[in-house]
Amino acid sequence: MKDYKGFKTRLLKNKAVKKAYKELEPEFAVIEMVIERRLKKGLTQKELAKKIGTKQPLISRLESGAYNPSLKFLQRIARALDAELEVSIS
Repeated sequence: MKDYKGFKTRLLKNKAVKKAYKELEPEFAVIEMVIERRLKKGLTQKELAKKIGTKQPLISRLESGAYNPSLKFLQRIARALDAELEVSIS
């Protein structure tokens, strides 16, 4: 994850990238949490997909930001990663 964080830091130095990132920040935060948790658990995308009864390409699309998941899907992901899904509006 160290390489990813360094890459992200470099990208966010660009004002246009930073503005676009801010607009999509909640989506990126979810994606980042899923990836970090999956890696900490030592799971591949395929293994995570199997745990929740789906296929690896769907996990790939989620992690790339190309899939807008439902709360139900995120709950399944959280359970498979031994985590809790928390949603708030402030």
